[in-house]
Amino acid sequence: MKKIIINKLKTSDIEIRDITKAWLILSLAFAFAFTNTSLLNGSLFNLFSLNFLIMFGVSLFTVGIGFLLHELAHKFVAQHYGCQAEFRVFDTMLYAALGLAVVVGFIFAAPGAVMIAGRITIKENGIISAAGPITNYVLAMFFMGLGFLIPKYLFAFNIGFMINMWLGLFNMIPFGNFDGIKILHYSRALWAALVAIGVYFVFFL
Repeated sequence: MKKIIINKLKTSDIEIRDITKAWLILSLAFAFAFTNTSLLNGSLFNLFSLNFLIMFGVSLFTVGIGFLLHELAHKFVAQHYGCQAEFRVFDTMLYAALGLAVVVGFIFAAPGAVMIAGRITIKENGIISAAGPITNYVLAMFFMGLGFLIPKYLFAFNIGFMINMWLGLFNMIPFGNFDGIKILHYSRALWAALVAIGVYFVFFL
C-alpha cells in the first residue's frame, strides 16, 4: 500500500482506488434509478440511450460529489483528532446497490465506510459521524443556490439538492454502522435536529 499526502490529508493508493470504484458504480446505479431503467419494467434498452448517458453524467456530478465529500468529511475530522482514517469499499454492498437498481430500480446506498483507528471519545466519534451528513446538507443548499443563479441547469441542480438531502437523512438511521447511531449516542438533540432538517426538506419542502 502506497501512502500519499495531499496537504494535510493522508491517503493511499488503495483508498483512492476504492473511492473511485464506489463513485463510479454508485453513480451508475443512480443513473438507472433516475431514468427508470430496470429489468422489472422491461426498460433495460434505455441503457443505450442518450438520456441514460446524460443522467450518468449528472449522477457523477451530484451523487458522486455528495458521496465523495461525505466520506472525506469523516476522514478529515477523524485525522484532526489524531486517528488513522481511510475509506474502504464494501464490494458486496456496492454491487448489491447496482444489482437492485438494475433489477427493480431501487437503491440502497451503503457502498463502504471510513475505517477509523485510534482512541476517541463518544463526543469525538459523534462529531466525526455528524461531519458526513452535515456536509451533504451544506451541498444540498449549494445546489439549491446554483439552481437560482443558473436556472438553465435547474434540473441537474434539483437532483443535486434532493440526493444530498436524502443521503444526509439516510445516514441518520440509528442502526448498525450508520452515522445516526454514533451521533445519537453522543447527542440526542443533535441527532433529532439533523433528522428534522432532512425530513423537512425531503418530504415537506
